[in-house]
Amino acid sequence: MAAKGTASPRPGRARGRAISGQRATPIGRRAGGPAPLAAGKPAHGAAHRPDRAKLVRDDAQHPDARRLEVNVIAAGERRRSTPGHPPGNVWIRPTRAKKGEPPLTRERIVDAAVALLDEEGMDRLTMRRLAERLQAGATTLYWHVATKDDVVDLAVDAIFGETAVPDRHGASPRDDVTTLLDGWRRALLRHPWAASVPARQRPLLGPNFLAWMEFLQSALERAGLSGTRLNAATWVLYNHVMGSTAVQSNLQLSADEAEAGRAYLAERRDQYPTVAANNYIADDDWDANFATGLEFLLDGIGARPAG
Repeated sequence: MAAKGTASPRPGRARGRAISGQRATPIGRRAGGPAPLAAGKPAHGAAHRPDRAKLVRDDAQHPDARRLEVNVIAAGERRRSTPGHPPGNVWIRPTRAKKGEPPLTRERIVDAAVALLDEEGMDRLTMRRLAERLQAGATTLYWHVATKDDVVDLAVDAIFGETAVPDRHGASPRDDVTTLLDGWRRALLRHPWAASVPARQRPLLGPNFLAWMEFLQSALERAGLSGTRLNAATWVLYNHVMGSTAVQSNLQLSADEAEAGRAYLAERRDQYPTVAANNYIADDDWDANFATGLEFLLDGIGARPAG
C-alpha cells in the first residue's frame, strides 16, 4: 500500500502599503524614508493626510517625525501658491477661525520675529528658528502665519507702529512731509534689516504703514498734486527714505577702508577728477545728506507747475 504523500505548504503572499508624506498750498521752497505613523489599511479612496498635531506628539516615538512634519508644511505652502487658494498677502488673506487655536498669538510671533531680525538679520530668519525662539512647534506657528513672507510683512508693519503718525496736519505741507519722512527714516534705522524690504517686491499694506502713506499723500494733495503726479511724488520720496537707509545700514566703512578709497581715487585723479576732488566715499554725514537730498526733492516738486 502506497504511502500517502504529504502536501507542501502553499507559499504565503506578503502585502505592504507605503505611507506618503507630503498709498492747496504750494510745497515749493519756503522762505531616509519615514516610519509609518499608523498601521492598518485606510478606507477605500481616503488620502493619507497626517494630522499635524499628532506629528508633534509622536515626535519622541518616531525619530523621523520631524521630517514628516516638514513635508506636511511644504505641501501646505505649495497648495497656497496654486490657483483657487487664498491670496498670498497676509493683509488680504482671510484670518483663520479662532476655534481650537493653539495658545500662541500673532502679537507674540511678531515681537519674536522683530527681535530675531534685529539680532541676526533677514538671512537668518526661518520658520524653524522662529518657532524655536517661541518654544513652539513649527506646525503651531503655521496655524497663525502661512509663510515667512507673512512674518516679514507683519514685522515691517510693527516697525511703522513704533512712531505715531501726526494726528493733524500743520500749516505747511512741506513741513508735514519733512516731519513724516524724518520719523520714517528713524524707525527704519532702528531696524536695519528692514532696508532690504523693497527688494522683496511685495506691496506694504499693513494698517500702520497705510496710516503713514495716507498722511504723506494727503499732505501732497494739499500742496496741489493729484493723480499720477501725486503718485510720482510719493514714489520719489519713498525711494529717498528707503534708499538712504539701505545705504547707511550697509555701507559702514572703517577709517582704514575710507583712507584706502581716498588713496585709490587720488592715484586715478586724471581719470576721475571730479570724484577724486570730492571724495564722496568718505562722506558719512548721513543726517545732513538725507536732509539736503530731501530739500532738493521738495524744491523740485514745488517748482514744477501743475498740469
